[in-house]
Amino acid sequence: MTREEKKVILASSLGTVFEWYDFYLYGSLAAIIGAQFFNVLGADGKPLYDEATRNIFALLAFAAGFIVRPFGALVFGRIGDLVGRKYTFLVTILLMGVSTFIVGILPGAAAIGIAAPIILIVLRLLQGLALGGEYGGAATYVAEHAPNGRRGFYTSWIQTTATLGLFLSLIVILTVRTVIGEDAFKEWGWRIPFLVSILLLGISVWIRMQLQESPAFKKMKEEGTGSKAPLSESFGQWKNAKIALIALLGLTAGQGVVWYTGQFYALFFLQSILKVDGYTANLLIAWSLLFGTGFFVFFGVLSDKIGRKPIILGGCLIAAVSYFTLFQQITTLANPALEKAIESVKVEVVADPAECGSLFNPVGTRKYTANCDVARDFLSKSSVRYETVPAPAGAQTEIRVNGQAIPYVAGPAAVETNKAVTAALQGAGYPKAGDPSIVKMAHPFDIFRAQTAGIIGVLFVLVLFVTMVYGPIAAALVELFPTRIRYSSMSLPYHIGNGWFGGLLPATAFAMVAATGDIYYGLWYPIVIAVMTFVIGLLFVPETKDRDIETYEHA
Repeated sequence: MTREEKKVILASSLGTVFEWYDFYLYGSLAAIIGAQFFNVLGADGKPLYDEATRNIFALLAFAAGFIVRPFGALVFGRIGDLVGRKYTFLVTILLMGVSTFIVGILPGAAAIGIAAPIILIVLRLLQGLALGGEYGGAATYVAEHAPNGRRGFYTSWIQTTATLGLFLSLIVILTVRTVIGEDAFKEWGWRIPFLVSILLLGISVWIRMQLQESPAFKKMKEEGTGSKAPLSESFGQWKNAKIALIALLGLTAGQGVVWYTGQFYALFFLQSILKVDGYTANLLIAWSLLFGTGFFVFFGVLSDKIGRKPIILGGCLIAAVSYFTLFQQITTLANPALEKAIESVKVEVVADPAECGSLFNPVGTRKYTANCDVARDFLSKSSVRYETVPAPAGAQTEIRVNGQAIPYVAGPAAVETNKAVTAALQGAGYPKAGDPSIVKMAHPFDIFRAQTAGIIGVLFVLVLFVTMVYGPIAAALVELFPTRIRYSSMSLPYHIGNGWFGGLLPATAFAMVAATGDIYYGLWYPIVIAVMTFVIGLLFVPETKDRDIETYEHA
């Protein structure tokens, strides 16, 4: 690898790390941001929304960043195929960095009212657009500098960036929290990680300004073979659109759900379902990422030898068949009392079926009023495994804990009823909040006890699946498309697969848990998508590792 090639990889990877850092800060701090920006006061001086609603709005704004990523792929992909790779991903990093810095200085709702959440959502949308254009540019730029036979190795460094960006955001947040204390962090310290991004932006821009355009793009420009309408050529002509569709369903959809399950849903599962405190859960994930990140490069190199297809599809299949076992093992280690209660305590919601509607609520905006729905929603949020039993028409809804019946009435009375249900559950064996058997890390290096080491080991396996599907994906996507439409064509399936199939996974999976009363039921979402990708990829995705991407033109 020449000095120039090393600079290309460093500049592209470092800039993309910082973009992911900016993007994930919001998700890690969604609850605090909800309190700061969505705590809008009404004319009577009272908050318009309760805490739960504020958190929902904050999460919806987080999801908005994922939803607009494919549109960013279209906008910046077109510019990248027309103007060049270098200047396009220079614009995307400026857009991301400036948007993130403004979040850090934006006054809250207490100062500027309804303008605060509106501006925040606009900034979040700009972040999503920027990220939609960044990845395709960085991956294409690096791949077009790589020699044939080594693209998997070169582009695998780009693949480490999302994980490193998440890792960096977690470390900065944990450091600031530790130094200034939790109260100060919630009041003003949460802004520090956002403000730090301006320094990272300066470093990234300085490095990228020194880069030259990619050889493949310069050659295409010199020969006059570039596309005049890359979007219509990419997606308006079936011969190209077909490849993009195969790339989505046969590669990136499965890759996206495996990636988000191993990193984000695992974190959500620890905190929201197993009731592990946020400090400990973030540290456990951070350690698993630290141990696993090198395998992105390992599987990138391996894909140069045996092909992209067997590694990516193999990762999808292995993940799909092992998720239930691995997440059950996480429960065993992280909250053994909960696992025992799930197996030994019988909980039933006995209600008129007419009162029991769907609890599918992936964006968290629905409000339940029927007794049966409110009861089941309460149990699911308490991580209680339950069954719904039909009662005669008009019967009073009851929650039965090992046969002990507790009448359940929604509305103001639900507060006292919930206390009675909680007491019955804890009496039957469900753990109390802060139960000493729940994993808790005393400090960042508290990883040598059997409990913490075991959890990190299981999380590391989940990250290993992530590295299998993600390490070779950039090379595979770049090799599927010709130079003149490569940026546009590879960016859209990537960001639909990751931004939509993957990014909306945690909320969708938890909605499935709430709807069924089974804490593992949400895993069916990534399992079904991963198996779909395995089958479609096996049948329709070509092996591309030996293609010369400068001369490749598909029929």
